[in-house]
Amino acid sequence: MEKQFEFLKGNRLIILKAIEDLSIEQLNKIPDNFTNNIVWHMGHLVVIQQLLCYKLSGLPMAVNNDMIAEYQKGTAPKREINVEEFEKIKNQFLTLPDTFKEDYTHKIFVKYQPYVSSLNITLNTIDDAIVLNNFHEGIHLGYILALKKLV
Repeated sequence: MEKQFEFLKGNRLIILKAIEDLSIEQLNKIPDNFTNNIVWHMGHLVVIQQLLCYKLSGLPMAVNNDMIAEYQKGTAPKREINVEEFEKIKNQFLTLPDTFKEDYTHKIFVKYQPYVSSLNITLNTIDDAIVLNNFHEGIHLGYILALKKLV
């Protein structure tokens, strides 16, 4: 699983590097024919990783209910966020993979509630969740790179 954690961290570092020169206005912009913005995608990745890996393992999450409601599957931005909010998301985006790796290493993921993904694949273990999460993160990297070209 070590490589899976490298993929997770590496994907997030690629995203941060890709957007480092964008303004808060660009990060909040929703181009024509898109339903989300770059900020939403980043918040979404934070939330989904926490839901898939921690919530389904019966463990406390590092995100609150407000953040889940704003960035979970099926949502879209309802407002523009400010620089302070973005910095909080960016901090979680960067640091939570390290916390996750530490927690996994300390074997806190003892149980897992089976979950059927939108790909109709059942996740039965934390390892299944990690693999699906990384696949999901790669999809959103593509969206973020596409959005960057349009903002």
